[in-house]
Amino acid sequence: MSGQAGKLRVAVVFGGRSAEHSISCISAGAVLAALDPERYDVVPVGIARDGRWVLADPGQRLAITDGELPEVAGGTAVSLVGDPEGRGLAVLEPAAGMASALTEVDVVFPVLHGAYGEDGTIQGLLEMSGIPYVGSGVFASAASMDKEFTKKLLVAAGLPQGDHVVLRDASGAVSADPDVLDAAGRERLGLPVFVKPCRAGSSIGITKVTDWAQFPEAVATAAAVDPKVIVEAAVPGREIECGVLARPGGPPEASLPAEIRLRAGTDWYDFAAKYLEDAVDLDVPADLTPEQTRAVQEAACKAYLALDCRGLARVDFFLGVGPDGTERLAVNEVNTMPGFTPISMYPRMWAATGVDFAALVDRLIGVALAEVALTGAGAAEADTTLDGTPA
Repeated sequence: MSGQAGKLRVAVVFGGRSAEHSISCISAGAVLAALDPERYDVVPVGIARDGRWVLADPGQRLAITDGELPEVAGGTAVSLVGDPEGRGLAVLEPAAGMASALTEVDVVFPVLHGAYGEDGTIQGLLEMSGIPYVGSGVFASAASMDKEFTKKLLVAAGLPQGDHVVLRDASGAVSADPDVLDAAGRERLGLPVFVKPCRAGSSIGITKVTDWAQFPEAVATAAAVDPKVIVEAAVPGREIECGVLARPGGPPEASLPAEIRLRAGTDWYDFAAKYLEDAVDLDVPADLTPEQTRAVQEAACKAYLALDCRGLARVDFFLGVGPDGTERLAVNEVNTMPGFTPISMYPRMWAATGVDFAALVDRLIGVALAEVALTGAGAAEADTTLDGTPA
């Protein structure tokens, strides 16, 4: 181990260049608070909106305060060492034009949401650096971040999806052709539709369209976040979520499901409803029959495996009635690094299942290290006392 007095040194990386920068900061605040200082030597690493990496001030605000969202502020500049022999972070001295010190790291917890973090980019960087990390690898992270390819892989695995259309290079598509979605496509999808950036989260850039006259503006809003836009037909039903957690050497397990219920006056589960307003009721666990619970858990694990996820995932569903009158469970999306904020569903579902927040963080770190040992890569550095079971 590289930490002090036999402790594991954990770098918690947060912030980032995506539109979900602030949500990542909030998630990281909760993770940092959950890490036992008796077991872990914690290195908080913030990524500023412009991409700079800094050693974050331990006292930095990482919560919503009076409606103000947090973000990564200044700090000592650092850089991840690409050479696996380095296994850590170099502290930079810009004036000298060189690295002045090296901090070795045992494992990275990348609490990053959205582009440049949840999409396989930092995962590839960590693979090159030879440092174990929490969460899915390059492929699963990239495929799960892109709603188009998530749907393709899930359909191939036999998991139902809602109807949708993908608009490529949508930033200029509507201005060039207001009828970029033709009449047949509009008739097939019906109204309402949800127009979304294909590679984003936290409901950023999403518009619910109830009149096709709103469509061009909705596409422009989504394209400002991601030039590839997906237009999804509304899927009637209850909004159900389920957490999946890896077990080293065995199949993944699923949490008790939860349900998001919109209160009167809340039209849909947008960014404000998620983080800024008291607009929803979160039932943890969801009021489901044993058969429904089992079906959701089985589908969540199936989706996790279909995308080749690792460590953890949150799978979101719509539970409703299909055209034939039978109950239908459709996957909405898969999140490979779900929110870890104090109100986030993933840790709440696991708490209801018997794994509290601190134990969940411990287990995720243990899983990351155990997977390294199981693959034979870096086994000498893996902590064999952590077997991935709850503390």
